[in-house]
Amino acid sequence: MAKNDSRVTDNPKLMQKQLSDGNFSLYLDYYLGRVNIADPNTGETKSKVQRKREFLNLTIYASPRTPLERQQNKETYDLARKIRFEREQEMKESLNGYRLRKDRTINFLDYFQAYNDSYTKKDIRMMQIALQRFRDFLKDTPEYNKFAITIKPEQLNKDMMIAFTEYLQSRSIGEGAKSIYQRFKKVINYAIEHDVMIKNPCAGISIKADEQALRKDVLSMDEIQALINTHYDNENLIIRRAFTLCLYCGLRFCDVKELTYKNVDYSNKLLKFEQNKTKGHSSASGVIIPLNDSLLSLIGEMPADGNKESLIFNLPTYESCLKSLRRWVKRAGIDKHISWHCARHSFAVNILNNGANIKTVASLLGHSGLKHTEKYTRAVDKLKEEAINSLPELKL
Repeated sequence: MAKNDSRVTDNPKLMQKQLSDGNFSLYLDYYLGRVNIADPNTGETKSKVQRKREFLNLTIYASPRTPLERQQNKETYDLARKIRFEREQEMKESLNGYRLRKDRTINFLDYFQAYNDSYTKKDIRMMQIALQRFRDFLKDTPEYNKFAITIKPEQLNKDMMIAFTEYLQSRSIGEGAKSIYQRFKKVINYAIEHDVMIKNPCAGISIKADEQALRKDVLSMDEIQALINTHYDNENLIIRRAFTLCLYCGLRFCDVKELTYKNVDYSNKLLKFEQNKTKGHSSASGVIIPLNDSLLSLIGEMPADGNKESLIFNLPTYESCLKSLRRWVKRAGIDKHISWHCARHSFAVNILNNGANIKTVASLLGHSGLKHTEKYTRAVDKLKEEAINSLPELKL
């Protein structure tokens, strides 16, 4: 039985057909319109729907059991959706004489959404934030709120981009605004490359952030202990364990979420993994972190069935984890704006503060050089300065 995996308006639609082994084969179902056919015997004319199928030679697991199978399903779906989108544009070019991406009368907001829908990289969440932030900018800015629903590519200009960058900086701290703007420019560059835009409205406009300044809040060792000592009703113990491991190992959310027991060398007490952010782009993407007994207890023992591919922390979405984390921080009486990534920053600052060598910290964080690690030394220097200034005034 075929199943539909597309919206009603999609043409072709992405469908799936069950195979004899229980898995599903993905295919495209084309609607080619109706034709009138005359019955040769009666002469009666009947309308008949014309359809066409294109099998993609892509198969997905019906019931993925391992993280690897689930990831394979996701990547296969992403590829199939990308093919479907491209086939739709080919049909529009053939039938109507244009392609969506070369039509300069389109709504840029829809174009941005279509770009995100076919986007397969791991920073998809940041791409979605970039689109939402641009929508918010148009809605919140009196000069541009007339474009809140529809804006043509040609209506994006330099003045608007200057205002947009100022808006981003008013809403984000540290490198947040710069990161969102970089994602926004990805879509602009793609539109220019495919003749949707003639001029680059972002040319010469940038957001500069002091990469050597640590702007996010960090948790001191006393605050970490206060957090560990804090319990409350209906707390999520998996989120608790995962965040605590990040505080003591400097892991990102995307890395701790995908850790499996295969990453743990129990005999040598080591955690070995490749960073999602730099995998395939950096020689330092592989990280090895020594584990003590306390950290091993957070990870837990190997599953009874011996399945090393099992996730160590079966975490919900980032948004759900962040909500639980902030509830936990508030219950602990810590008045700081703590996100998951603050665990990584806290780890670096605390071990430097305890005398660790900067090269050792860079290695534990998986930095390819010392450039990104140096911001933590500045944070430690600031803490030391604050400690000295907190002493009573010396009267001679």
